[in-house]
Formats: sequence, structure tokens, C-alpha cells
Amino acid sequence: MQRDEYELDSEPAYEIGEKVRLRKQIKNDGTFPGREIGEILAKKGDIGYVASIGTFLQSSYIYAVHFLDKGIIVGCKAKEIESAEENHESDVTSE
Repeated sequence: MQRDEYELDSEPAYEIGEKVRLRKQIKNDGTFPGREIGEILAKKGDIGYVASIGTFLQSSYIYAVHFLDKGIIVGCKAKEIESAEENHESDVTSE
């Protein structure tokens, strides 16, 4: 993303309720309560569902992804997830 480009200038890449897959492992950066910093919260390939969409620093979307099998909701950037839906046309594939 260029300095003068903001992800918020466009629509979110994913929709609430959309099935997504993690593109990378997610560790606790200190913002997930009740878990140690550095603890793995979810692994690459884990499947979850977008529960809500928020923003970060008024420049990018943060997707709250509910991993049903783990019973947790983790905030993910668009580049950290990809659609796991059969017919999703706008998969985010570049970082």
C-alpha cells in the first residue's frame, strides 16, 4: 500500500459471514486477553468466518474472524486471510 493509498477508500474485500482461510500463522501480539504474548492463536490453513469488520488507524480494514473449532475470534488484516468460499471472485492474493 502506497503512503497516499488507504484501504478504506474501497469496499472491504470480505463480507460478514464469509468463510475464510488463514494465509499465515497468527500469534498473540499482546492484544488477545488471557493468552501469553507470542502464543499461537491460529495456524495457516485454519478456517473461520468473518464476524465483523472494523478499521485500524483509519487506513485499513480489520476482519474479526471467528474460528469455531477453537472458540476464538481473532482480528486479521486482508493480506492474512483468503476466501474459502467456492465462488469468491476477489480473493486477496498479494501481500
